[in-house]
Amino acid sequence: MRRAIFAALAAIMLGNAPGSPVVNPAHAEMAMYYEVTGVSDDDMLKMRAGAGTGYRVIAGFPNGTVFRVHSCEQTGSTRWCRVSLKQARAFKGFVSWAYLKEHKSGS
Repeated sequence: MRRAIFAALAAIMLGNAPGSPVVNPAHAEMAMYYEVTGVSDDDMLKMRAGAGTGYRVIAGFPNGTVFRVHSCEQTGSTRWCRVSLKQARAFKGFVSWAYLKEHKSGS
């Protein structure tokens, strides 16, 4: 049930707002686009309210979801990134860097 709610929320949010231009990536502190990768087919990457697993889950996103990375920080052994959805920039939270790969602007 939770996964269905997360998927529905992701689908709604991905279709609501126009994208913004891609910024040439150089550092994680600069705004760059990354996509979700490496998540099991039966799971979702959880966006959290803060940098760590102790924070509440805001939503879940499948592989291929594109985020704009605003900044990253190390919390314990995990690097967490503050992100917003490419297609709904007001929707923000934190995700694990381990599940992100650079998004190619033409795809």
